[in-house]
Amino acid sequence: MTVSATLDERNLALSEALWDALPYCTLQGHALVAGRHLYHLAPIHGLLHLPATHRVDRRTVPDGTVFCSRLQHLGIKYGELTEPMTATPVGQVAEADLDVLAEAGQAVWEAVFSTKKPVLAEVRRADTATGHRLPLLGATNPQVNALIRDVHAETDRIWLQAPRELVDLHEGRVASGAGSFGTLLTTLVFVNGETRPLGYACYGGLVRAASEGMPMDALRHMARVLAGTPAEFLGYCGLENLWGFTRRMLDLLDSIDDRDDFTALMAHLALYVNCLGSWNSHLFPWEAEQRPGGVPA
Repeated sequence: MTVSATLDERNLALSEALWDALPYCTLQGHALVAGRHLYHLAPIHGLLHLPATHRVDRRTVPDGTVFCSRLQHLGIKYGELTEPMTATPVGQVAEADLDVLAEAGQAVWEAVFSTKKPVLAEVRRADTATGHRLPLLGATNPQVNALIRDVHAETDRIWLQAPRELVDLHEGRVASGAGSFGTLLTTLVFVNGETRPLGYACYGGLVRAASEGMPMDALRHMARVLAGTPAEFLGYCGLENLWGFTRRMLDLLDSIDDRDDFTALMAHLALYVNCLGSWNSHLFPWEAEQRPGGVPA
């Protein structure tokens, strides 16, 4: 299914960042609490901190409105929304494609909620070929640069293929024995609950704080405060690569004096963790929490 959208200047910095990142492919997701809303992780570091001045209530704008967010999401409203969240629009799907958009939305919902068959989104400029690339930032500190490259390589490896450690976890293979009295769903709930804020609030927040001029001593302190505990817990639950990257980051903090080095490292960790979060949301057994008497939309 293909739909076309036109970018506009309501949030020009975001529109330009999206345009410059094209083409890319990514796992397509669907809102789980907000209603008829598609979203996916976009490989755009700038979305974490670029300015956005035009804000709207997603519930009130036309179907087909395209958004970019500081969660590194590209989202598209395709029907009724219930969540009162402000959002930053960057474009609009063509009126002639709204029926196809709604059909795609239903298909993605079924994939996320029931079938678990991944749906990949291809985002490109009109009349150009599809493609895929993840941006790589550099650092002047050799050790920081090496860590960035390792995180980038792992992100690229799992970008379009479910991470083995998450597949193992969702299939009940947990080497640490996490899950009291043999339970699995409880562990999955906690992994989901820790992964999302680690990417969105911790690493994404550190990038934004660095871009807004927070002193380096404060940035290093907040990285220690925010990252260690959730990453260690996620490592216990099977995300050992994440915990390994986090340990290396914490060991390097005192040697990071360059703001750009700090920002680049945190941006790559944000994209990596947000990628884990996207796959975890896709793999999670949402049917298990269906309300009594409820049916899929």
